[in-house]
Amino acid sequence: MVTLNRIYTKTGDDGTTALGSGERRPKYDLRIEAYGTVDETNAAIGVVRLHTSDMPELDAMLGRIQNDLFDLGADLAVPEREGKAERLRVVASQVERLERDIDALNDKLAPLTSFVLPGGTPAAAHLHVARTICRRAERVMVELAARPSEPVSAAGIQYMNRLSDFLFVASRAANGDGAGDVLWVPGQNR
Repeated sequence: MVTLNRIYTKTGDDGTTALGSGERRPKYDLRIEAYGTVDETNAAIGVVRLHTSDMPELDAMLGRIQNDLFDLGADLAVPEREGKAERLRVVASQVERLERDIDALNDKLAPLTSFVLPGGTPAAAHLHVARTICRRAERVMVELAARPSEPVSAAGIQYMNRLSDFLFVASRAANGDGAGDVLWVPGQNR
């Protein structure tokens, strides 16, 4: 359990922040960028949920995802090192649950005949924003994982990859199961 008694500590006034291990890093460090962008994804999903009260199944899925994203932030905040005690990690079952949720939502959708433009209902539009932030978080995590001294869990990267797919399918579900999708018309304005 996390206990936060003081919100400001002044320890970051020098431009550094602490990882969960206690190690201090510059605030521009790629690992900080990774879990910061995961947090940004979570905040965007929080905005989506302002518009999903009439979609309880989708809202419940988004609530579970928000909790998972905190798990992922904790995973990224404590790099896995050999010989160190195991910390909270994203696991395969969380990725598998996302896949089941994608399949459940996608089963109700008609196949696409074109790419979908971000828009439609407020929930769908915000889901598209969350999807693009999620994709950025995934790119930062993959870049971080490419550094030999910066371990990133494979399940965490898989989770973000599936999450962007989930957010796309969820946007279509929020658009009346695709009926309100705004489709791209190639070359329409030539």
